[in-house]
Amino acid sequence: MNDPIHPYVTELKNVYSKHTDSQFAAWSENYLRNQFDFLGVRAPIRRKLTKQFIKENGLPQQDERKDVIFTLWNLPEREYQHAALDILTKEKKNLTGDDMPWISSLIVKKSWWDTVDVLSPHIVGYLFSKNSELIDLHADKWIEDANIWLQRSAILYQLFYKEETDEECLFRYIVRREISEEFFVQKAIGWALRQYAKTRPENVKSFVANNDLKPLSRREALKHL
Repeated sequence: MNDPIHPYVTELKNVYSKHTDSQFAAWSENYLRNQFDFLGVRAPIRRKLTKQFIKENGLPQQDERKDVIFTLWNLPEREYQHAALDILTKEKKNLTGDDMPWISSLIVKKSWWDTVDVLSPHIVGYLFSKNSELIDLHADKWIEDANIWLQRSAILYQLFYKEETDEECLFRYIVRREISEEFFVQKAIGWALRQYAKTRPENVKSFVANNDLKPLSRREALKHL
């Protein structure tokens, strides 16, 4: 017998069910290479619905937060993983280092760029900025892991750090994976460097010139320089 769904999630499902679009669901499934089912709720509508839902129902209680997030993550339709990310984004100031193990587990479950690229810079990056000791415990291990989404997360968590970027760490992670043949790792390297170039353009130019990056990473890094 299946465990009952958390009432908070049941109510959110009821809200989403009134805004489905089968044609957009089919398009979305094709866009993400038919890896996930979709309800067909467009992102701007989903965000508006979730915002209103939170306004009316509040955020999950602290002792229920993990259960709600995991319940949403386990549902087949992709919109529910994004709902979980919407909630986590709202909740990130209330998260602590103790939450990192279960949050990081989301990176490697139902992994694709659309979830990882929210988790890493927006959720994990925020937690790392407030708890720097977590970087050694997690990101330093992720960059050595065989899982490409953990590698991508290690490279991207500083994406919005600007002047607070730990350049030595960023460049070290990139050098560690610069020969990767994985598209999503190469793309992450280019994206991280392109973003950091807005803050330290000369440093990025020098780094690219002195390292043997893959053509995709190099092209992305220098796109606006």
